[in-house]
Amino acid sequence: MNLTGVFLPFLGVILAIVLLWDQWVDWTSLAILAFMYVVTIMGVTLGFHRLFTHRSFATYKPVEYFLAALGSVAVEGPVMNWVADHRKHHAHTDQEGDPHTPHGHGTGLKGAVTGLWYAHMGWLFDHSGTSEHTKYARDLYEDRGMQVIHKTFGLWVALGIAFPALLGLVFTGTWRGALEAALWGGPVRIFLVHHVTWSINSVCHFFGRRRFAVDDHSTNVAWLSLLSMGESWHHNHHTFPRSAFHGLRGWELDPTAWVIRGMRRVKLAWNVVEITPERQQQKLSPG
Repeated sequence: MNLTGVFLPFLGVILAIVLLWDQWVDWTSLAILAFMYVVTIMGVTLGFHRLFTHRSFATYKPVEYFLAALGSVAVEGPVMNWVADHRKHHAHTDQEGDPHTPHGHGTGLKGAVTGLWYAHMGWLFDHSGTSEHTKYARDLYEDRGMQVIHKTFGLWVALGIAFPALLGLVFTGTWRGALEAALWGGPVRIFLVHHVTWSINSVCHFFGRRRFAVDDHSTNVAWLSLLSMGESWHHNHHTFPRSAFHGLRGWELDPTAWVIRGMRRVKLAWNVVEITPERQQQKLSPG
């Protein structure tokens, strides 16, 4: 499943490039690509990560199930696999047992390149989905609705292709438009979402800035913040894992936090975990 999830989107990108040769892509397809990118990566950042993995806020069960389905459309694995792997990552960050650390893969340039490759993609082929659900995701494992969404992962993947095709058909009125939208809103979008979110595992544990005293290699990477919906304030996140807001300063752009604030305003979110300036000050590195 992981091989399919990695390589089919890549083949879709190659096909899109071939079809683009000497021809501009239709703006409708690009708009559908952008829409599908934002909503599905938000399914991962808002749903899989901040809600299910860290319980940084609470919401109604129907909203939980909707976000679980939406995150599944991103094709990063069924919901319990994703959550269990990520909780295991936090339990063993950058140490033995971490399923996707870029560290500990040798010394020098070769070790760095090997580690970055492993954290970005390599771990998908031997460790992804192997974390025990009953140990690392028991709350989801005991939820019958989550069990259904987990087991119907293939359905959500298929809908993630069919829905942009339907949008393309509605907006262009042609089957060609539907096929182009399916390509750009499907495999190309999945490819982009994958590599942005995988960069949190690789880039944000290797390059970037740090300001808190924590025993791992997590970093903040500003240029990834909008593409990752705020996930690249990863050092902030590892310092305060339960925080609903990863951007802790006014200039640290965090679109997922904006959505959570909006949900709280309309009473769709409550028990939102926030970190006070005093707690942040206590965690600052000396000097």
